[in-house]
Amino acid sequence: MLGRRRVRSAFVVFTSALLTACASITAGNLFSHYSQQNAALYQATKNGQYQQAQALLPQESGAGEILDNFERGRVEFLAASYPQSKAALEISDNAIRVQQDKALVSISDTVTNVGAIAVNDNITEYVPADYELGFLHLYLALNYIQRNDLEGALVEVRRANQVQERAKQVREKELNSAQSQMKQQGLSPNLGSILSRYPDAGDTLKAVQNGYLLFLSGLLYEAEGDLNNAYIDYTRALTVAPNNQAIIDATIRVATRSSRRSDLAKLTKQYGQQPAMQKGQGRVIVIEEQSAVSAMQAWKLTLPIYDSRGNGALYSLALPYYPKSAVRSTSSIAIDGKLVKGDMLVDVNLMAQQQLTENMPSIILRQALRVYAKDQLRKGATNGKDDVGNLLFNVWNTLTEQPDTRSWQTLPQAAYGSSSLVKAGTHTAAVAGKSYTFEVREGQTTLVWVSSQGNNATIWHKQLGRM
Repeated sequence: MLGRRRVRSAFVVFTSALLTACASITAGNLFSHYSQQNAALYQATKNGQYQQAQALLPQESGAGEILDNFERGRVEFLAASYPQSKAALEISDNAIRVQQDKALVSISDTVTNVGAIAVNDNITEYVPADYELGFLHLYLALNYIQRNDLEGALVEVRRANQVQERAKQVREKELNSAQSQMKQQGLSPNLGSILSRYPDAGDTLKAVQNGYLLFLSGLLYEAEGDLNNAYIDYTRALTVAPNNQAIIDATIRVATRSSRRSDLAKLTKQYGQQPAMQKGQGRVIVIEEQSAVSAMQAWKLTLPIYDSRGNGALYSLALPYYPKSAVRSTSSIAIDGKLVKGDMLVDVNLMAQQQLTENMPSIILRQALRVYAKDQLRKGATNGKDDVGNLLFNVWNTLTEQPDTRSWQTLPQAAYGSSSLVKAGTHTAAVAGKSYTFEVREGQTTLVWVSSQGNNATIWHKQLGRM
């Protein structure tokens, strides 16, 4: 009887210490994972039920200040609640600044990581992936565009470009290796990589560099009249998406405007002459986001582990994975009754999967350490003989071993871009059963931004001036 009391007391002391030390521990984090907890919000967003998604946003910081406000900022933007979206994203941005300014090892982090070894990875502080940081600045920039604040938007794309450059530098060896393999296979670098001096690493580059962000950045620089930075970002976007007609058009347009004769000759040789804007025409650039990025799911396996005397317990292994999902190959918006041919700017699923692949070695290492730590805890509390104690530990191990499926799940699955010349005047866009009227001015460029999920869509437009 005394042994059983000791086991129960050990559990009470252990869990109380963890709950006191780790502010990020909740019942959800202990006994389920993020994709489970976030399932209703994720499905509502994916189905285009924006108001329902707003109502499902957590009132308390269950996943932490950074991730909770990522989700809130994105959902509020889809629901056209732009001030609330901007405020939420700024909270995430400020929390990330604090996180990045902290010492490499702090007392609170050490305590949390000790707890993670004994429980699961969900109680560690959430550190956003590079691609998520890029999207944070992208959506802040879109919020500024919504307010007609070009200067504020440019600040955000500059910050986003710093994130992109840092991501490239971190993965430089991998990108160079992929480029070398392509050359060995007889594949020559695409023109964008030559013009921008960027590595052409095929899908490897697409998995770490966001063509959507680079294209939007080029548009904003061009709207400001900064043709040099516009050209840099367009050529980088061309490296990521070498067959995207909107990017090709933009790169040739800026090469022409900035008198880059040598580059222009290479571009026209590769892609041919692009149609010039005629009198009475304006340009329409459509950026369309679609659906929602895949959410990580749980893979679990329960294994018995025995010592030399035959005493043992059951231990659950839990790892995150991305299920296979199909990405639509083109856009779905029609202008004046004609379907727009949009080419992919970014495959967010690919970026998310790349991040998980990079994280997997450390995830597996922590999993192995956790199995060992839990087994040592069991042996210390039961002396390897207490059947009731072993049963309690088996239950504890099974319930608390949850994979870390945290990620920004309301991001789009993919984004597409198109560029076309139309007559100046009033035009109508149709998407997901919605009709939207916008004005195109002669000699100027109009940006039409669309995000479609399920049978719903958010759509708005802005004038980008003479481009």
